[in-house]
Amino acid sequence: MTVEIRKAERTKAKLRLGLAGPSGAGKTMSSLKLAKGITPTGRILMIDTERGSGDLYADLFEYDIITLQPPYKPEKYVEAIRAGEEAGYDTIIIDSLSHAWSDEGGILDQADKLSAGGNRFTVWAKLTPQHRSLVNAMLNSPAHIIATVRSKQDYAIDDDDRGKKTVKKLGLAPVQREGMEYEFTIFFDIDQDHNARASKDRTNLFKDEIFMPDEKVGGRILEWLNSGKEAAPEDINRTKAKILHCLRLLGADVATQEAIRKSIIGLTQLDGARVENADAILSRLEEKVKAMPPAKPAAPAPAAPKAPDPAAGELSAEEEAAALAAMDAAAAAENHD
Repeated sequence: MTVEIRKAERTKAKLRLGLAGPSGAGKTMSSLKLAKGITPTGRILMIDTERGSGDLYADLFEYDIITLQPPYKPEKYVEAIRAGEEAGYDTIIIDSLSHAWSDEGGILDQADKLSAGGNRFTVWAKLTPQHRSLVNAMLNSPAHIIATVRSKQDYAIDDDDRGKKTVKKLGLAPVQREGMEYEFTIFFDIDQDHNARASKDRTNLFKDEIFMPDEKVGGRILEWLNSGKEAAPEDINRTKAKILHCLRLLGADVATQEAIRKSIIGLTQLDGARVENADAILSRLEEKVKAMPPAKPAAPAPAAPKAPDPAAGELSAEEEAAALAAMDAAAAAENHD
């Protein structure tokens, strides 16, 4: 393997933003305000799992909706995200991501049903790939992603100074898999007064700042996203080479540019002519390559004929044929006599 060392530099990026807060904190409204600031002239799509609450703000913002119904399996989220990408939406809001974890059909619900009173830990080999598939769909999307997450009071059992067990409040925790907030570029925690604080911020825009999320905050984020350099041509070319490699592994037609384009659309439903789709195309193709059945082992080649060993009295094919002919001739002469 060749190890490449290069100068670090930040390129233009798509947003991955998480919003966590208790019921009534204004997560849906905040996500729409941020989306408007990040997408001032583009199209916004909301993936609604809150039983139609996403439509309540249609008089304030212009956006489209996909409504998910239970069971809230992660694959439904992935399908909705891809539908938004294929339709060309610039920003996709997921409201709420918590259902994929703790509601009907979510990861925890599946874990309960699969364990059925047995060892709960053995089911995670099946469930973790579902979670990673959803995370990868968000991280690799060519659209900006804003995801809301419910928060609930978290507790811990501790020993007091007399050795007695006590319940200690730890504050609010997102209703999602532990560590999910670290998948995002920015993660805001919103309180009941609609004030936000960044608990994770790779942009360094919101250090120690308390604010109400709105279009201006979205505009600040957009400015940061666009302040990086354009992706280097060699990076794009490297991605294109990987895409071509995956297409060949999948048996796709890569004879011409038009054939490649049709193969990409057929396998990923994404337009291969758009450079911003390259990472998402590669991700989907790599998923398909991983899902391919293992290749059947090739039939063993026939063993080469063993050379005769004169010392052991073994004859070559020619010698054996001559000996048989001589034996036949001797037998014929004997019968004649």
